[in-house]
Amino acid sequence: MMLRLSFRKLCKHFDRGGEIRSLSQISSFHSDQASLAPRSFFGVEDFLDDNNSRPYTYQKEKKSKTPNKHVSFKQRTVAFMEPFTLDVFISKRFVSASITHRVTCKQVAVAGTNSKDIKAALKSRSDIPACLAVGRILSDRAREADVFTASYTPRERDKFEGKIRAVVQSLIDNGIDVKIYLD
Repeated sequence: MMLRLSFRKLCKHFDRGGEIRSLSQISSFHSDQASLAPRSFFGVEDFLDDNNSRPYTYQKEKKSKTPNKHVSFKQRTVAFMEPFTLDVFISKRFVSASITHRVTCKQVAVAGTNSKDIKAALKSRSDIPACLAVGRILSDRAREADVFTASYTPRERDKFEGKIRAVVQSLIDNGIDVKIYLD
């Protein structure tokens, strides 16, 4: 029924000698008002820009902020020369540490006080003995995965002391060579 009515209005428009622009621009097609302005959606008009792009569309590739900056050989190859990184996270309740391969971004060994095997053996999950236990278990799991060296750079908010130092020292004592980068 609606299709038949719209077809009749379209035929009347042609009988009067009008040219067709779009169905929404025909007078009396939508509520008897002629709308010759570009259609808009929430106030954003459907005009094409200078570079023929629609509004709210973005370029696929991001341009770097410093396109001509030289990247040194060391910066390009350090991920391959020292492929494993140590990540230590300490909260008020738990301690967790992992060794990650930089290039593939896969975790090689993980240990934390929230896991079932460590939970039962510890009195507290966030004190220094818990940190030492996490370091010991992480070093065992890393040696099983044939990882004997790792590099550690503390986060900006972390100081290399206390619990973080206990985890790293426990790794070193149990046979994992950890290279520490303090800035």
